[in-house]
Amino acid sequence: MQQVATLKLTKKQMALVDHLVATGEPLARAAEAAGYAPGESGRVTASKTIRLPHVQQYMMQRVTEQLGLNATVAAAKVMQLARGAKSEYVQLQAAQDILDRAGFKPIDRSQVQVAGDIRVSIDLG
Repeated sequence: MQQVATLKLTKKQMALVDHLVATGEPLARAAEAAGYAPGESGRVTASKTIRLPHVQQYMMQRVTEQLGLNATVAAAKVMQLARGAKSEYVQLQAAQDILDRAGFKPIDRSQVQVAGDIRVSIDLG
């Protein structure tokens, strides 16, 4: 299904999304880099383009790919912090995050205690 959306995209649309995802630059700069008209008209056209459903689907696909590729960098950073951060608080937070993601999150417990006497009185007379 994602391949069908990719086939509908023009080269400019793909270039626009690829530039946005890769650089995070503002839409006006990405529009110029992708070959849209310079200035306000190119930004407006790019803004309309980025709202098209098939373009949005391609953008979500590219963002997901980028996050997946960079997840290893984030994981390594958390491990580095857990092992060697100067602050023990930072080490603790990193260690807890690692444990949470590994499935060792503590069980959230809440204790509810109701004490009292409940009486219902119905007077039909």
